[in-house]
Amino acid sequence: MANRSVLVTGATGGLGGAVSAAFVAAGWRVVAPQRRQPQPVGSPDANAPVRIVADLTDPQDAARVAEVAAGDPEAPLRAVVNLVGGYASGGLVHETPIDEFDRMLTLNLRPTHLVTRAALPHLVAAGGGAVVCVAARAAVAPFPGVAGYVTAKAAVLGFASAVAVEYKAAGIRCNTVLPSVIDTPTNRAAMPDADHSRWVAPAEIASVIRFLASDESAPTSGAAVPVYGRA
Repeated sequence: MANRSVLVTGATGGLGGAVSAAFVAAGWRVVAPQRRQPQPVGSPDANAPVRIVADLTDPQDAARVAEVAAGDPEAPLRAVVNLVGGYASGGLVHETPIDEFDRMLTLNLRPTHLVTRAALPHLVAAGGGAVVCVAARAAVAPFPGVAGYVTAKAAVLGFASAVAVEYKAAGIRCNTVLPSVIDTPTNRAAMPDADHSRWVAPAEIASVIRFLASDESAPTSGAAVPVYGRA
């Protein structure tokens, strides 16, 4: 039986499945919100992630998800992993519609803020824990044509740093991982001619995230961890 819970947002994405699997393998209870009703697959698995339908851009849904994640007294909430996000490319800053710029902030920053905000009181009540956010290498090494994405991921990095400072005394750590290009089917389809061997595999990033959520990384907070592979 799991004796601790982790809330993993974006668990149905290209990285999320690997992250959920890493925590399940390590004996965690995984709560995985998603936007659509999950399809039943075979017989129920006691170790499978707990699925809950929610819109994580909505404050009430984010609060409800945090309640579910903290709702098992035998497995208190000890970690939050913020994976929800998205990418969009376009023109230069003066060519990018404001709606597209705002969409990047809404998709990448708002769920991270709302879910972390809702989970923090539960982590405090449990005696501490860890928050892991996902930004991107572009947050510290921008490239042209993606100002909204770069800004949103840099904001995630800044938000995580603020959480690390504000909740240090409560025993809560907050770190951020910065992937380069993740080796997912979606990215391979978008960039078929790229050297995929240089990209970082989801399972590799998942191992780093699980480590940052575990007691093994207890001295580490406020870090921005590069997970670039060879890209």
